[in-house]
Amino acid sequence: MANSNPPKNPRAWEALTPPLSQWILDAVSAMGFSRMTPVQASVIPLFMGNKDVVVEAVTGSGKTMSFLIPVVEKLLRLDAPVKKHHVGAIIVSPTRELAEQIYTVLLSLLAFHGPSASKLAQVDGKEPELDPETGKPYRSSALKVLPQLLLGGTTTPAQDLSVFLNRSPNLLISTPGRLLELLSSPHVHCPQSSFEVLVLDEADRLLDLGFKDDLQKILGRLPKQRRTGLFSASVSEAVDQIVRVGLRNPIKIAVKVRGAGAEDKRTPASLQMTYLTTRPSHRIPALSKLLSSISPAPQKSIIYFSTCAAVDYFSIILPSLLPSTFTTVPLHGKHPSSVRQRNFTRFTQSVAATILLTTDVAARGLDIPLVDLVVQLDPPADPKVYIHRCGRAGRAGRRGLSVLFLTSGREEDYVPFLAVRKTPATLFSTPPITTTDAEAQNVTDTIRRAVLADRAVHDKAQRAFVSWVRSYSKHQTSSIFRVADIDWEDTGRSWGLLNLPKMPELKDFKGDKMLGLGSGGVDWDSFAYSDKQKEKSRLAALAEAKEKGEATRASRKRPAAAGESGTVAWSKKLDKKGEKERKRESKRVKREQAMIEAMTEEEKAELRRTNEMVEKIRKANIETRKKNLAAAKEKSSDSVDDDEPFEGFD
Repeated sequence: MANSNPPKNPRAWEALTPPLSQWILDAVSAMGFSRMTPVQASVIPLFMGNKDVVVEAVTGSGKTMSFLIPVVEKLLRLDAPVKKHHVGAIIVSPTRELAEQIYTVLLSLLAFHGPSASKLAQVDGKEPELDPETGKPYRSSALKVLPQLLLGGTTTPAQDLSVFLNRSPNLLISTPGRLLELLSSPHVHCPQSSFEVLVLDEADRLLDLGFKDDLQKILGRLPKQRRTGLFSASVSEAVDQIVRVGLRNPIKIAVKVRGAGAEDKRTPASLQMTYLTTRPSHRIPALSKLLSSISPAPQKSIIYFSTCAAVDYFSIILPSLLPSTFTTVPLHGKHPSSVRQRNFTRFTQSVAATILLTTDVAARGLDIPLVDLVVQLDPPADPKVYIHRCGRAGRAGRRGLSVLFLTSGREEDYVPFLAVRKTPATLFSTPPITTTDAEAQNVTDTIRRAVLADRAVHDKAQRAFVSWVRSYSKHQTSSIFRVADIDWEDTGRSWGLLNLPKMPELKDFKGDKMLGLGSGGVDWDSFAYSDKQKEKSRLAALAEAKEKGEATRASRKRPAAAGESGTVAWSKKLDKKGEKERKRESKRVKREQAMIEAMTEEEKAELRRTNEMVEKIRKANIETRKKNLAAAKEKSSDSVDDDEPFEGFD
């Protein structure tokens, strides 16, 4: 006999115990969430059931709603409203962009709760909504959620406190520094009787950004009897320290994705991760061909650079080198907050094909809708960031593509290293991307024309290149990414440089520092700034330098007077230079030793394992690369993954 009462789908919103409020069921249905994601089905009933949780889940898995729904439900199921100037819940985010995103999602959710939506309209100076049952405004004593967003750089602490005192919000969403400033006020109260729940979102990122001290101070100002949720894409030893201090017998939840061969993968199944190997000067031509060859063309793409200066420079250069159908938008952590917000909104709301040029500031937490393609022109210094960058695409089941650019040679060892870390990448081969020396030279010439048009662009190029080299030298997998292996001339041409900058890393370089332009290739005296004030200052400085130069040459013709030392012997200069280098090396060794001594035993063990694994991989690949580079690529592609070729976006 057929069962007349078949069991409910365990991922149906209606199947939750305790059950959700009807207005939340209406909200998730209207927002298009037909059923819960695995992380939501696991977390919501536990968090609502007064359990502390530590949640580790792949990026794009629905973590935000998995803590917003329990937080809202807890505040709306209190016996009485939270008292004036008391806080009922706090959500801490590592970045302004992520905090704003959480706040926006919360407002979308609260729009379906009458009393909360009415109060929000009222504090914003709009007409409050009416109770559909009575046709009158909701009772002031009705339970409601009233959030406040706290962001450093957009308001002052005094302004935040003024808003808090005027509106008396019961839920705070904030970055750590600004939250700590507000909680330090005697007018802000978080007593045991009022405070319900604390959420730390992207907890490992909070610690990576150096917020550990602030977090400990925040925890010290909150009651110990509370519910706490810690959410992250990865749980490290440092995060475990916060768990021990801030959570009471937490339930750990790890939601992973099954890959081919029943392997655990740390990224969504809808995301295809690939890599391309090129010479440095062929990198931009290959990027242009990649963007134009994918069909259908990606509407939203993200290109990652290692430094803010590189974003500034390439935001000027790339528009003339990429297909004209794409618009580029820069975003990095050194932009003023108003610029960051404007550019982020411009990218997310764009209806045309748009590329975000950014750093790791946009690698974590941000739920940017409908990202089709992620390109990593610079591999991240921290291997853990690789999966977070990739995870900006392929979210919520949507198909996505990630392409990592590597320089041919030693950098290819990064591919098996990623496979060992359960983040495998396959060679991008459909459609094949091939570039020629002529195309690479054409790109270099095009960039140089833009640089020669304005000396300010040349200055940006020099700063960007130096910052890139410094970043390259700080790769955690330093046996793969070695400054000693950089092809300086080819890399300099790939950036369109007019000459290689003066820097310590080039002290032993014997090649062409003028990059083919020769001593007469650029008239530096007449190389001008487009900005008139800058050019006026440059000409004045040039005239002063020439005048000083003439005086110096005249003084050299005069014999040294009695008591004057004259010129310094070259041997003494060499000794002095050697002493400086020895001191510099000694300081570097001391810094490394101090860093290692500050590590926990687990972190030291992890560092040793990483170094051993990298060395093993490097040795295993040397012979293969010597035999045949093409065979090595094919072997890497066959051994890493069995996914089908990429055939376009949904």
